[in-house]
Amino acid sequence: MTTIKSVTTFQERKVELEKELKTLLELKNEPQPIVGNGIYTRYINPVVTAAHAPINWRFDLDEKTNPFLQERIGINAAFNAGAMKFNGKYILAVRVEGIDRKSFFAIAESPNGVDNFQFWDKPCVIPQTEEPDTNVYDMRLTRHEDGWIYGIFCTERKDPKAPKNDTSSAIANAGIVRTKDLIIWERLPDLISNTGQQRNVVLHPEFVNGKYALYTRPQDGFIDVGSGGGIGLGYIDDMNNPVVKDEKIIFGKKYHTIYELKNGLGPAPIKTKKGWLHLAHGVRNTAAGLRYTLYIFMTDLHDIAKVTHVPGGHFMGPEGIERVGDVSNVLFSNGWIEKEDGTIFIYYASSDTRMHVAVSTVDKLVDYVLNTPEDTFISAGSVNTIINQVDKNNAI
Repeated sequence: MTTIKSVTTFQERKVELEKELKTLLELKNEPQPIVGNGIYTRYINPVVTAAHAPINWRFDLDEKTNPFLQERIGINAAFNAGAMKFNGKYILAVRVEGIDRKSFFAIAESPNGVDNFQFWDKPCVIPQTEEPDTNVYDMRLTRHEDGWIYGIFCTERKDPKAPKNDTSSAIANAGIVRTKDLIIWERLPDLISNTGQQRNVVLHPEFVNGKYALYTRPQDGFIDVGSGGGIGLGYIDDMNNPVVKDEKIIFGKKYHTIYELKNGLGPAPIKTKKGWLHLAHGVRNTAAGLRYTLYIFMTDLHDIAKVTHVPGGHFMGPEGIERVGDVSNVLFSNGWIEKEDGTIFIYYASSDTRMHVAVSTVDKLVDYVLNTPEDTFISAGSVNTIINQVDKNNAI
């Protein structure tokens, strides 16, 4: 007769938790089995979710102090990740949100860019300024030609001018850190701008006339764009004294478009032979609330303030389960990676909940930007664009 050794609740749960996480981390991702639009290929599974968080972040693994192995620190979402290639690995600087509503940054690493993303042992430690960040999120990673890796993120603090009974009004600004190893982060002063609150600030990867170039998104308030809005461009002499100068809007809002309410740059642009490729998000209002989609445009190779090509409509919008989450009907991207062979991994979040990947190439995206018809901004123009293409096809 075989005696089965009894297993405590703690031990059973620990084994099952480890097995569950291992299965998730080793899950192979595959391209969606559809013909698609020829511009990019979405992958079936999300690449990072709240469930990817390490067990020892969430659970006290000491049976004496946690005999039922209950979750002590809950993770709500993992989204809006900066991205880069580092030491041969695909790196995401993920915005991880706890169930306490506070976000923090954590590095997730993959050997191939489409699956097997695993978080590093501990979250990123971001040094504080004299006025601590209440919340931080949406870091853009830029490997600058000065030799540093910069992380620019949104730092949020309560608005000191808000009435006492208003506990939600906030002030947003761009926090700045830099690093060599993605482990030790040096905190620089927050961005100084004279154009209102700042979110979605992105560092250009090259010097421009000896200065650091920043893409900005000024707005009057934390939520309301007001007289601001649009993608701006300004310059900084010294990142240790980040005063942005000569800031101007290079891509504004436009009535009845995907970016009619607000827009902002995603990751740092990719340099191509035809110009700088930019990935951005646009927001419009609907009866169901705000809808966030992604779009691409190009700026001149030598004059980065000059927008040269803007395909009409969105590049990518939420589909299927992507439309469901904490903030529904949202796609947002602040990270993409270009491989040496020209492959581009586009990392995007859906509905402020999870991270996905879509794969394209430099050649495909340049072709898309250069040859996709632009928005005519009126319905009759859209009809004419279709008719022109039909006539062209009929003449073949």
